[in-house]
Amino acid sequence: MKLKIGIFDSGIGGFTILNSLMKTRKDVEVCYLADTKRIPFGNKNFKDIRSIAEEICTFFEDKNLDALLIACNTTNACALDILENKLRVPCFDLINSVSEIVNKKIIGVLATQTTVKSSYYKKALSSKKENLKIFQQECPELVSEIEKEKLNFNKLDYLTDLYLRPLLDKNIEQLILGCSHYPLIYDFLRKKIDSNVEIIDPSLALIKKFNKSFVIPKTDSYQSLSYEHLKFFVTSEKDEFSKKVEFWLEINKEIRLVNLRSNV
Repeated sequence: MKLKIGIFDSGIGGFTILNSLMKTRKDVEVCYLADTKRIPFGNKNFKDIRSIAEEICTFFEDKNLDALLIACNTTNACALDILENKLRVPCFDLINSVSEIVNKKIIGVLATQTTVKSSYYKKALSSKKENLKIFQQECPELVSEIEKEKLNFNKLDYLTDLYLRPLLDKNIEQLILGCSHYPLIYDFLRKKIDSNVEIIDPSLALIKKFNKSFVIPKTDSYQSLSYEHLKFFVTSEKDEFSKKVEFWLEINKEIRLVNLRSNV
């Protein structure tokens, strides 16, 4: 009997959570929703994100989920309560998961505008550990660049320098990638940051927390990475999304088009 897991994001950012999940277990069926019609979420206001969260719940409510993995930091920051209250299944989120593993004093957070404005990272981190210095940096253009079918490395080079510099100038000890898209360019970022600064991918903390709650069956001997029990749903541009799935995950899967019924 496989666990039925929901994952959602505005686009491909959730691939970081999906990969972290699939690398640790094979007893899951995954329903992945990408609200590509309204990407990026990170520049939308608090009210709009909460409206989108309501519709995401409506999409998932008949999927008989055992758990929801929230792959969007912005929705996590603005509407975690809606997801938990409406779906009534265990919801695993990036921000609270990663706050449990931070172990330094000077923390940098790269995130979207709305996530930064919510101050959710600051609240979550401060609730776990006292006397932290937390510096946040908005990255308004980064998601759109990572979502492009062909990465423009010159533009990424410029943007990452621009966004990293204010945090590195604060002598941070740990850097949290506070948008699920950012770990997709982890290697690119790693080359720009001194090796004594730890880069944290919150998806790893989320999956670790999930695996503690849903223990991997002892009878399961993990073998090769498999995406057999995975379904993709998008709200627009399914052919383009299919190409991204092929590029980032190296698989070919059917992409289903759905309507979340909103004008937001």
